[in-house]
Amino acid sequence: MTHPLRIAVLSAWHVHAEEYGRAAIDHPDTELVAVWDDDAERGRELAGRLGVPFETDLEALLAREDLDGVTCTTATTDHDEILGRVISAGKHVFTEKLLSPTLEGCDDLTSAAEAAGVQITVSLPRLAHGYTLALREVLEAGRLGRLTYSRVRLAHNGSTADWLPARFYDPAEAIGGAFSDLAAHPVYLTQLILGEEAATVTASFTDMTGRGVEDNAVVTITTPDGAIGVIETGFVTPASPFSIEVQGTSGTVQYDDAEKRMRLGTADGWEDLPLPADGPAPFDQWVEAIRTGVPTSENLARARALTALTIAANSAANA
Repeated sequence: MTHPLRIAVLSAWHVHAEEYGRAAIDHPDTELVAVWDDDAERGRELAGRLGVPFETDLEALLAREDLDGVTCTTATTDHDEILGRVISAGKHVFTEKLLSPTLEGCDDLTSAAEAAGVQITVSLPRLAHGYTLALREVLEAGRLGRLTYSRVRLAHNGSTADWLPARFYDPAEAIGGAFSDLAAHPVYLTQLILGEEAATVTASFTDMTGRGVEDNAVVTITTPDGAIGVIETGFVTPASPFSIEVQGTSGTVQYDDAEKRMRLGTADGWEDLPLPADGPAPFDQWVEAIRTGVPTSENLARARALTALTIAANSAANA
């Protein structure tokens, strides 16, 4: 294996493509060597911004002996095919969520990667943020008692300010709209809080800007223990700070990203909780997994659970 690890970006379809390419440039143990895209104009533009060659032939790129891994930012519906080819070539995978549109796809990809000795990590960045680390500590210590309710909201103005590319509204490529994309973060945080098993899933999706997919969405789950989880997202919100609220029989925890403040409320009153520094980002976790051979198992389990709830929510919305 080469040192530093040599990485290629596969597709500029997703808005995070350049971010992951720059992660490969900035990480001390990786080097960005190429960009590929099935849309040559789009791919050449990204390659120019990143200062690396554009490769037109995916097979030739994956056949390179000096290529160690890829970041995948293709259309979600292309993940199974593209990542399957990457794994068959023995290259490591860092991918934008969703790992796959289906649970079968998730399982097939992870099984193939394990058999090939390939490391897969999915970009679930908020699991590593300081507020999540602080929240985990509260939950693991049982300070809230029996959990009764959680609400996680993340929204932006990608539709109303018209900065999202038109392809984000193509259900054939994106598997839906705001919920299948932006809501991934509230989903995996809700599952961290309440667990991955949902007894019921209900969804309210609306299309405020007339693009044909949901740009305003709320999904509500119930757990087998009776807790309620509310997941809110949208592309039509100009000012709505990311927020977390968790209620239990013994306390409440609230986080507001605008104030960068987490508070714990109990019968003894309110206290501000210190926020630790962020942990290793998913890209850093991936590089470490490649170096050590130890897979990012929790990441992959949460990525699979994310796909499961996304499928259930989309099904509920279309019922």
